[in-house]
Amino acid sequence: MHFIDRDYRFVAIDVETANGNRHSICQVGMAMVAHDGSVDTHGFFVDPAEPFQSFNSQLHGIDADTVRGSPRFADALAPVRQFLERHALIQHSNFDKMAFDAACARDGLTPLASAWSDSVRIARKAWPELRGYGGHGLGNLKKVLKLDFKHHDAVEDAWAAAQVVMLAEQRTGQGFAELGATAASKSRYPTKIGLPGNEQGPFFGQSVCFTGRLGLDRMQASRMAAEAGFEVRTGVSKALTLLVVGDQDADAAVTTKQRRAQDLIAKGAEMRILTETEFGDLLTM
Repeated sequence: MHFIDRDYRFVAIDVETANGNRHSICQVGMAMVAHDGSVDTHGFFVDPAEPFQSFNSQLHGIDADTVRGSPRFADALAPVRQFLERHALIQHSNFDKMAFDAACARDGLTPLASAWSDSVRIARKAWPELRGYGGHGLGNLKKVLKLDFKHHDAVEDAWAAAQVVMLAEQRTGQGFAELGATAASKSRYPTKIGLPGNEQGPFFGQSVCFTGRLGLDRMQASRMAAEAGFEVRTGVSKALTLLVVGDQDADAAVTTKQRRAQDLIAKGAEMRILTETEFGDLLTM
């Protein structure tokens, strides 16, 4: 690892996971931006030691055979931990930090002592006009910014996040430190998660809201829905097309959102209510 002793302006991080558990990291990608603007990349596979879900494997192309013989998370992290902790880290959405924290917690490790910033928030500051016009996900930014990379490969996505930050610097005239400080102060997602839909997804133009006690991590469920094209909304209105409820809540309207959706449907709203299992089946059709 030639980069391990070098100092960079920042390091962009991306992870892929094997299933709906945030800790099930199966690939880590890093893009390291030097002071001269050059970018070094590095990536590695991780054996999550738990099953892969078909949706995840179809998304990123990684399965049990791909990671066979790869180190577990704790062993994979050890050689790069000090390197990561002495650099500012960039993630495109808060999922990557959440995944690192969850994997550390599972393996009895302390979380990375790193400052994380979110390139989604940086992109929103640089290109506010994209709100409602494809949004600030990597899929849309790839098209708008004419970036050439393979989406859902951790190394390629990390490289793309680094490019987004550097292009945002050029567009705003602000340096990374200023943009990063602004983004880092708001880096935690709110309890209510809203995400734009992938324009290339089969369900683009539809919207979804989650409610109740989901078996799947709420952030992971939202990401899966957004990748499939759904706009993930935080509330129920007559414009919503789909409400997803936890399997154990399906038999009764136990949440305000569920009761609101049933009232709107009774009044003629074109909305469906699906259980989490039914929603999963819909995504894999």
